[in-house]
Amino acid sequence: MSRADKLVLGVAQFSMQTAPEKNLARATDLVRSVHARGAQVVLLPEFFATPYFPREIDKKHFALAHTLADDPSVRAMSALAAELSVVIPVSFFERAGDTYYNSLTVLDTDGKSLGLYRKTHIPDGTGYEEKFYFQPGDTGFRVFETRYGVLGVGICWDQWFPECARAMTLLGADVLLYPTAIGSEPVHARDTAKPWRRAMVGHAVSNTIHVAAANRVGDEAGQLFYGTSFIADPWGELCAELGRSDEGVLCATLDLAQARNDRKWMGLLSDRRPEMYAQLTAANVSCD
Repeated sequence: MSRADKLVLGVAQFSMQTAPEKNLARATDLVRSVHARGAQVVLLPEFFATPYFPREIDKKHFALAHTLADDPSVRAMSALAAELSVVIPVSFFERAGDTYYNSLTVLDTDGKSLGLYRKTHIPDGTGYEEKFYFQPGDTGFRVFETRYGVLGVGICWDQWFPECARAMTLLGADVLLYPTAIGSEPVHARDTAKPWRRAMVGHAVSNTIHVAAANRVGDEAGQLFYGTSFIADPWGELCAELGRSDEGVLCATLDLAQARNDRKWMGLLSDRRPEMYAQLTAANVSCD
């Protein structure tokens, strides 16, 4: 596998409207904007074609689900990826027979899908009722070998789990990407924006790898999404960031070759002791 030495990464952050066609038009404009700045890979937020429907339990939202072949956001971004020769991970509500998943596909520069990743960790709670809609993913963690680099892509809640980041790094990812929809906690009234970012920056440092997240912003029926999308380098420094209400794009050039060299000499992967990690795969744990 040929490894790219550099990668120009774009990240988009925006608010979603009710009409999917308006959201797709906005996403298209932002991809074009950051592509004009040299971006080769563009990360969009989770479920960027619609409002964040899992904030409530309502069977009507199952009408938003599509197969990979029929999903409108995948089709729109496929045409755009091919036109601009960019790579675009696309988050969508997947229907697979009688089963539903929170899924994404990575579209390469020819617009073709490189396969599916189905969200592994599914949250459940007021404002984030995802277990009502989605089965836990069955694909396992994945990386996608694109024209511009090997991408590890998790989805939102996955970003809190160090196992996800470590698995994708071990699979050969050059960068870890997290499309996201996160904001206010309606019951607990906690502002998680800072720990949300700190968790992912920790993954960057613990795996000596670049990490980026794309979140939405805005008020969706009283649920406030707090943005703060970012790109971090393997040492935890922020290459670029957006604020809590900003709409727009980030762009940064990632030195993948330097990161690979640093990952090797740091030894965080080579000095692992998997034989000592049985507790990590134990099914029953105490949360007391």
